[in-house]
Order: sequence, then structure tokens, then C-alpha cells
Amino acid sequence: MTDTQSNAHEFTVSEVASAVKRTIEDRFGYVRVRGEISGYRGQHSSGHAYFTLKDEGASIDAVVWKGNFSRLAFKPEEGLEVIATGRLTTYPRSSKYQIVIEQIEPAGAGALMALLEERRKKLLAEGLFAPERKRELPYLPRVIGVVTSPTGAVIRDILHRLEDRFPTHVIVWPVRVQGDTCAPEVTRAIEGFNGFAPDGPIPRPELLIVARGGGSIEDLWGFNEESVVRAVANSAIPVISAVGHETDTTLVDYAADRRAPTPTGAAEMAVPVRSELIAYVDDLGSRQRGATRRSLAHLRDRLRAAAAGLPRAADLTATQRQRLDLAATRLDAALRHSHQKKALRFAEKGASFGPAILRRHFEREGLRLASCAQRLAPDLLNRRIADFRARLDQMNARAPVALGNLAGRAGLKARPIIVRLQPAFIRRVSDKRRELDGVSKLLETLSYRRVLDRGFALVADETGTIVTSPQTVGPGEGLVITVADGRIDATVSGAPSVPRRKPRPEGGGGQESLF
Repeated sequence: MTDTQSNAHEFTVSEVASAVKRTIEDRFGYVRVRGEISGYRGQHSSGHAYFTLKDEGASIDAVVWKGNFSRLAFKPEEGLEVIATGRLTTYPRSSKYQIVIEQIEPAGAGALMALLEERRKKLLAEGLFAPERKRELPYLPRVIGVVTSPTGAVIRDILHRLEDRFPTHVIVWPVRVQGDTCAPEVTRAIEGFNGFAPDGPIPRPELLIVARGGGSIEDLWGFNEESVVRAVANSAIPVISAVGHETDTTLVDYAADRRAPTPTGAAEMAVPVRSELIAYVDDLGSRQRGATRRSLAHLRDRLRAAAAGLPRAADLTATQRQRLDLAATRLDAALRHSHQKKALRFAEKGASFGPAILRRHFEREGLRLASCAQRLAPDLLNRRIADFRARLDQMNARAPVALGNLAGRAGLKARPIIVRLQPAFIRRVSDKRRELDGVSKLLETLSYRRVLDRGFALVADETGTIVTSPQTVGPGEGLVITVADGRIDATVSGAPSVPRRKPRPEGGGGQESLF
């Protein structure tokens, strides 16, 4: 096989790309393009803004450089129809052409945005977005149902975040999150989770998360369909909407019980942080223990205060003890008096029951019976007299024994009293003797003779008046000096340095001065 030579010029890829770039820029230069903004996510971290301008038949990439973006009078917004002024150019690395925008003017809302707004107003009028329909999310759901694609990064982010915060049971219902089948599948998933029996083989979720990653309005359109919105609004299980990024808004966000800015944020809303929950429970336990200790301390202080206000036990019994002592003091005399009184009464009663008195009594009664017998029938009277005499004989026979028994019982009752009375009397005498000894010792301790034993002396004049000042005596007067083991007679010599005072009257002496 032979090589064929060609006369065509060979270009490099870069040369072709550069030629196309110059051709487009020379041919069009500055243009005004009308289209709907799609895929706008705000400024990039570099400060540039990237999005797409589109209409019914085509789309073109657009870029606003950082320097031009700050000078725009109208900032781009997703879904708005605008008129962009700029120059056409190419991006050789990806063989795409784009428009570098220098000015943007609003041209009206796009068709999708107008349809979305009309649908939002319709569902709002039906009350599907009413705040009173929103329900509180369960604090710690045991089972969480997730409606999303099983192959995307969203489910991995949710599972990873749940694992970090609080591991729980997750059930994933796989659906397509983009395209024509997205809305029916998401609707069936929400209704399917609600159809689970609470005690069925598959546990019913306590919380649902409807999640999807970011995208353009067309990519997220399945979550704006009425069937999905109504399924979320009618769900008996609380729903968290995590569709798109923070700047994306769908009708599902309005109908859900809570909207999360991202799927990761939805996982954070679903469960608390386990370590923080443990710390919170520990803190509550610590606070409870501290409150218990403080309450016990407060009650202890109150008890001590109440106890301080109560009288002492000795004070409570002092009065009763004094009454007992007084009663014990009176008991001795009362016992003696009672014994004497009982003895006198016993003597009186014993004297009236002597054998001689009874005999005289029997004789008197016999005489009375004899006189009565003379007035009654002899037989009946004799029988009654015989009976009466027999009874008198029995009483006469039992009287000495009964009197002896009575005297014996009285003696037995008096003996324990006498036995108890003697020790009590002895203790009373001993107590008084000890009190007398104590008073005697105190008197002896306070006596002036104890002072004399320490080397002091007691000076008195001839009349026995104690001398308390040298002015009360004169030369030649006699003095009596009493010391510890006797007295010394002395005479005053010399004269006092000041005029002598009048001697104190008799009876004014006493233990007034010791020197």
C-alpha cells in the first residue's frame, strides 16, 4: 500500500480554535441577546458568574467577569428573561462558544417561572402552604425514610451525617430525581411510606426526607409538580424538604413541614448530636443532684433553726422535776399522816368490835327477842329465835377471826408503805445534809478568817469597831489586832497628820476593810 500525498494545509487544533475564535469575534462583535436565565447559582468563589441563556430552540453559555459584575445595574436571577449585551467569543478548551456579558436588562419573567408562580398561587389559595399545617418534627426518630436516588452523592451525605450525629435506622426508597418519571415516582414513594402498617414487617418511618442535589429549574421541575406537592402536604408523617442547594426553591419546600438548605442540613435537622444529648442528660443529672443537695441543705438549715427555737430538753422537764421534788417532800409527811389516820380509824373500829361489846350487843338483842317472844306464838317464835340465835352464834364465832384477818391485811398494806417511807426519809435527810455541808463550806470559804490565814490582820479599837482609817484613832488609844492564830493588843503612838474624825457609832462595825 502506497502513501498518498495531499496538497491541503495541515492545521493544529489550537490554530483551528484560534481561527474560529477570531472569526466569531470579528463577525459578531457586540450583540444583544434575549433569553431566559437558567442554572444561575450566584457568583463563583473567583467572583465570576456563570449561567445559561436559553429560549425554546437553543441555549448559549454566558459569563460575567468579576469586574463587570459589580457594575451591573440589574443582577441576574434564575428564571428571568433578560436582554444581555456583550460580545461573542469561544472557549477553545471545550470547543464552546459563549457570550461575555457587560450589561443586563430585564425583559420579563420566563415561561417556566410564570407557570411556577401561577401554580404556587393556586396551591397557596387551597391552603396547602398554610403555617398551621406544619407539624413539629420528632425529637429522636427511631426510623427515617429517605426519598432520593440511591446512586447519587445525596444519600451518602445523609447517611454519613446521620452516622456522625446519631446513628439510626434509615429506609431508602429509590426514585429518579430528574426527568419525566421523577414526579410519579416521588409521589408513590411518599404515599408508600405512609401506607406502611405501624406493626408491619417493615417499620414505618417517623420522619421523611425528600432530597436531591442542585440543578437548574428544569432539573428540579419534578418537585414542582402538583402530585408531589399534594403528596407532601397530605403526608401523615412529617416531611423535611432538602431539594437543591440553599438558593434553589421548589413548591415542595412550601408544602413540607421543614425546609433544609441542603441534604446534609436535613440530616442535621432530623436527629440531635448524640454526644451533645449525652452531655445534656449528664448536665441535667448533675443539676438535679445539685438541686437535691441544696434542697437537703436548706431543709437541714431550717431544721436547725427550728431546733434552736425549741426549749432544751432539760428545760422542758425542769418544772415537772421540781413538782416531783415537791411531791416527794410532801409524800413523807403525807404518808406519816395517812398511816396515823388509818391507825386511829382502825383502833376506833377495832374498839367497837371487841368481844365484850359484841356480847353486850347480843345480850340486848336477846332481851329484845325474849320480849318479842312473849307477844308472839310460842312455836313460831321459838323457831325464829332458834334460827336467829344460831346465826348470832355463827357471827359470834366468826367475828374474832374476821377482825384478826382485817387487822392482818391492814398491817400487810402498811408494811410496804413503811418500808418505802424509811429509805425516802433517809434520802431526804441525806440530801438536806449535803446541802447544809455545801452552804457551810461556802460560808467558811467566804469567811474573813481565810483572809487572815494568808497573812492579813483585822484591826479594831477597844469597842470592837473595825479601824478603816488612821484618822479614826488617836494617840494612846488601845487597838486589838486579830491575826490567823490569835490576837495582839497594841496602843497608838504619835499623832495623826490630819484632824481626827469622830468615831463611828456602835453597831457600825463589820468586815469592811482588811489590811
